[in-house]
Amino acid sequence: MTPALVAAVEEVLGARVERSQAVSGGDINEAFLAKLSDGRQVFIKHHASAPKRMFESEARGLRYLAAANALRVPEVLAVSGEAGGSPAFLVLEYLTPGRRRQGFDEELGRGLAALHRFGSGSFGLDHDNFIGSLPQSNGPVDSWAEFYRIRRLEPLWRRAVDNGLVDARLSRSFDALLVKLDELCGPAEPPARLHGDLWGGNLHSDERGAPVLIDPAVYGGRREVDLAMMRLFGGFGPRVFDAYAEAYALSPGHEERVLLYQLYPLMVHLNLFGRSYLSGVQRALGRYV
Repeated sequence: MTPALVAAVEEVLGARVERSQAVSGGDINEAFLAKLSDGRQVFIKHHASAPKRMFESEARGLRYLAAANALRVPEVLAVSGEAGGSPAFLVLEYLTPGRRRQGFDEELGRGLAALHRFGSGSFGLDHDNFIGSLPQSNGPVDSWAEFYRIRRLEPLWRRAVDNGLVDARLSRSFDALLVKLDELCGPAEPPARLHGDLWGGNLHSDERGAPVLIDPAVYGGRREVDLAMMRLFGGFGPRVFDAYAEAYALSPGHEERVLLYQLYPLMVHLNLFGRSYLSGVQRALGRYV
């Protein structure tokens, strides 16, 4: 940790940082485990050139998930202000990782069902946020198909086109998908309270071995989005999905929509990490057009 970051963290927490060490914090941020003079251990995320309000948005997202009282999320202890030149950071309670306890998968599936069922006031959110380091627009929209079109797929496609990641032929396939999107999105459902970036790396087990959700990209949306992403990169056992369905039955045809809702995270990865994800985007588009 730099002296400036240490000083800023100490000021907001009202305790000295006695020692710190770098720990794994994902692909975007630096992360540290710090021991404070008052005995607390805290987890600190830092980015030297963080987009404006990135950590504020993450803090709000964690509180949004916590409000459902469905699955544990880390408590937000402090977040940096927007003063120019100040280090950008987020301080969370440190959750000592523990071995997954018996029934972990069932607990996760039922907890996720409860989170989704808790719901959201609209398709969208009252503020924009980020998925990874990419901006994510959440302006509320009346219908899910329209939200998925104008708030999720179109902005990332424009970014990919501008960056030369997709060609004209693939763009024609994308346009054809948008024409069919209303019929593809599935039966009407109320907006669910989504984690929004639920891959295996954003699932943690706490000191009791219970499931914990971290690093959200929240909004109100269709619950199949979280479930599709969980299947995209693996890390979730079949009992998770079975327990979810037992607690909150899925709409007819949900298996036919998995690739449709994997298209968004695939496009996120295409824009963040490049053409290695292009084949996944092509496969998803080819399933529907």
